Amino acid sequence: MELTFILTIIIPILLSATISAEYVRPLPRNTLNIPFPWNSKSNPYSYPQQVHISLAGEKHMRITWITDDKHSPSFVEYGTLPGRYDSVSEGEFTSYSYLLYSSGMIHHTVIGPLEYGTVYFYRCGGQGPEFELKTPPAVFPITFAVAGDLGQTGWTKSTLDHIDRCKYDVYLLPGDLSYADCMQHLWDSFGRLVEPLASARPWMVTQGNHEQENILLLTDEFVSYNSRWKMPFEESGSTSNLYYSFEVAGVHVIMLGSYADYGVYSEQYRWLKEDLSKVDRKRTPWLLVLFHVPWYNSNKAHQGAGDDMMAAMEPLLYAASVDLVLAGHVHAYERSKRVYNGRLDPCGAVHITIGDGGNREGLAHRYINPQPKWSEFREASFGHGELKIVNSTHAFWSWHRNDNDEAVKADDIWITSLISSGCVDENRHKLRSMLVTP
Repeated sequence: MELTFILTIIIPILLSATISAEYVRPLPRNTLNIPFPWNSKSNPYSYPQQVHISLAGEKHMRITWITDDKHSPSFVEYGTLPGRYDSVSEGEFTSYSYLLYSSGMIHHTVIGPLEYGTVYFYRCGGQGPEFELKTPPAVFPITFAVAGDLGQTGWTKSTLDHIDRCKYDVYLLPGDLSYADCMQHLWDSFGRLVEPLASARPWMVTQGNHEQENILLLTDEFVSYNSRWKMPFEESGSTSNLYYSFEVAGVHVIMLGSYADYGVYSEQYRWLKEDLSKVDRKRTPWLLVLFHVPWYNSNKAHQGAGDDMMAAMEPLLYAASVDLVLAGHVHAYERSKRVYNGRLDPCGAVHITIGDGGNREGLAHRYINPQPKWSEFREASFGHGELKIVNSTHAFWSWHRNDNDEAVKADDIWITSLISSGCVDENRHKLRSMLVTP
């Protein structure tokens, strides 16, 4: 009887201790060696490589690829049946030099109009393999995959493998793509690494500090990034590839530049006000914002790095009733409660730091204690996030840790849109006042 009583007490305690034990993080992994997928004898220099796609306005997609042949044409053939292309679009090409490096020809071609939620087969420049893409849906539900600070390590590959298993429609990357850091061949290997995913679903990216690549006054900032990853900035009325917006299936997404001037008198701020003035929350009830440097961060890494941008732009985003803000930079994961101006606020945004894609610099393990009231969940592990917006009022967010190459869901939450809570109507007059202020 006594033994039974003791076991009844001890076993739950042991189980509880096991369940609550801190996750033991695996060791770092080496940088990947990503070879060319062909040799010049069987596949000529005109064959496309590093193929990736991005949204380019309503019902249109931009196809980007690189060829070593400077005379390769910039057209894309496409159709809804394999090997049968009933449409063709002409595009443009560019190239750049960086110190002793000269890029291949970088082709950008916009195709469309395309049907929503449809599989298309396409070929770049009339040569090479056939690729397959799927356009996003016209209405809810829609799923976004999210991970920043990717790099090119073994953990990057694990993250990409997990994202590939996720039934996502659009990938959002809040900065720090290749970690080339001036070594331009790493941009090429990164393009080869992500091609299987990036050629099949639109990748929407913004710049991070590792995209700057400025060496004193010898090179232009972001020349590699801007040349290779052209986003729909012109389609959204922006004058810079470093900030833009797009709409997809009832969601308005704003990609801001942490490394472009963001002051209240800057061009980026002016464009942001103009973009927000066009948002129709009846058509796009969800409003998301991405940039690289987080504003709410309880990790000791990069403390205060986003304060200046936050001081300039947070009041405007709050007045606009932004639902969710996604950032990278800190190599860890953290999710906040709804917050504004450092305090809990039911009309504030949920802030998520997800700079945990797998970069070579490793994880940021040290956190500030006690945990701030606005911080809901935090962990220093590699992984990715999935945001499924179910309808105009509810979305499901989950974060999946890379646990020994298995995607283990470690955090999740249902998020209610601010339009359904009345915050949009409450802030409407405040937003109008800010939008008309010079």
